[in-house]
Amino acid sequence: MNSADDTARRALIRRGFALEYATLGWNVVGIVVLAVAALAARSVALAGFGLDSLIEIGASTVVVWELSGTGEARRKRALELIGVGFALLALYLLVQSTWVLVAGLRPHHSPLGIAWTAVTAAVMFALATGKSRTGTALDNPVLRTEGRVTMIDGLLAAAVLVGLLLNSLAGLWWADPLAGYVLVFYALREVREIFSDDH
Repeated sequence: MNSADDTARRALIRRGFALEYATLGWNVVGIVVLAVAALAARSVALAGFGLDSLIEIGASTVVVWELSGTGEARRKRALELIGVGFALLALYLLVQSTWVLVAGLRPHHSPLGIAWTAVTAAVMFALATGKSRTGTALDNPVLRTEGRVTMIDGLLAAAVLVGLLLNSLAGLWWADPLAGYVLVFYALREVREIFSDDH
């Protein structure tokens, strides 16, 4: 590798770290904001989305660890850990969505929840795009895969947002858990891809 390539690679790795630290920071703040909003609105969806933030924090921590070292074994272990994160996310979504539907839980109107999930969706989509591009440029499947975790986080934020809006504007409380089932399918597909591919 020549000097220019080495410099470019170091810059990409710094960008990868920056994207992961931004994701970590946003989700740490999000846990607090979502806890306040969930308690005020008595919203299972918002509380569950806060738990999802913990999974995203775990996935970002794995990527920071992987970017800090080298080696195929380290990369494979990082991918497996992210796969476990996807499996936990699918389980959480399945349980939460089923619980909300069976119990008929109806959240109150939540302006804070609506505002936070709207901004979070936009931020997560931007971060996911950055991770995908940086991971591709580095030829790093761990960063690309974690970018898909971030994309699911953005999709989940959008689903919770739509559920909150439909509940608030039209009384359609069941819209959010139904969207959750779609994301269960997507998360399980990622789990299968991670554990079936030979990385």
